[in-house]
Amino acid sequence: MSQQPPIVTLPLFSKLDERLLAFLRGLSAEEWEQQTLAPRWRVMDVALHLLDGNLRTLSMLRDGYFGVPPTGDLGSYQGLVGFLNQLNADWITATRRLSPAVVMQLLEQSGQEYSAFLGTLDVWAPAAFSVGWAGESESLNWFHIAREYTEKWHHQQQIRQAVGRGEAELLQPELYEPYLQTSMRALPHHYRNVAAPEGTQLRVVVESPESSYQWWLRRGAEQWTLGNEAAGQAAASVYLDAHVAWRMLSKELDAQTAAKCVRAEGAAWLAEPVLSLTAVMA
Repeated sequence: MSQQPPIVTLPLFSKLDERLLAFLRGLSAEEWEQQTLAPRWRVMDVALHLLDGNLRTLSMLRDGYFGVPPTGDLGSYQGLVGFLNQLNADWITATRRLSPAVVMQLLEQSGQEYSAFLGTLDVWAPAAFSVGWAGESESLNWFHIAREYTEKWHHQQQIRQAVGRGEAELLQPELYEPYLQTSMRALPHHYRNVAAPEGTQLRVVVESPESSYQWWLRRGAEQWTLGNEAAGQAAASVYLDAHVAWRMLSKELDAQTAAKCVRAEGAAWLAEPVLSLTAVMA
């Protein structure tokens, strides 16, 4: 389980949902069918996926009803991803018959119940589902909640990017920093097989006009650890533009394309793994 200080995201869910609904209400019929960065999903499909997240959480974690029995090798990362991808595809196929008006109505109602349920969880108790992309086999509820925040944040940003407006609204520090702080918890696990002398440090910086965020990944005696402060000179630094970082973290920017959008200084072997960093189950 994560030993880092908790990231408080629960108060932001209602704000994120309010912005989502306001944005969706302003879409034209054509914009609902715009292609998103997710190859198989249009704007409507992403909205339906967000609805599924609300309803599935309420059904499983609040009501104890899991519905579809798990299939495949869920003990492996790829097996779990395959099962989740099939659930997502089945849901989209079945709910594509809903109108945008109905989808927005259900999003509003279920979003309120979803946030209320999360508020009942003991943030220090073990979560029902671990944060796999951070390498955890067991997570605390605060990290599970923060992971859910990143899901809602990046899928809403997919919609905004697809229609070509409104992306900057979610890049405001109040909403973007918790997304980044949570997603960067994937760094130590991502670097677990990168060998380096003890004390080696990597600096990762996300830059935007409003603010700059940075993290320090340090090699200890046995593993990499993440912090927000330096303990010496960085062997390498990686600089990401705010508009690029979320695409890379949600696996919507491959390493080759990311390399053209990222500035690196210092040891190339230490900086390069950042280009394939992801904080989603995919």
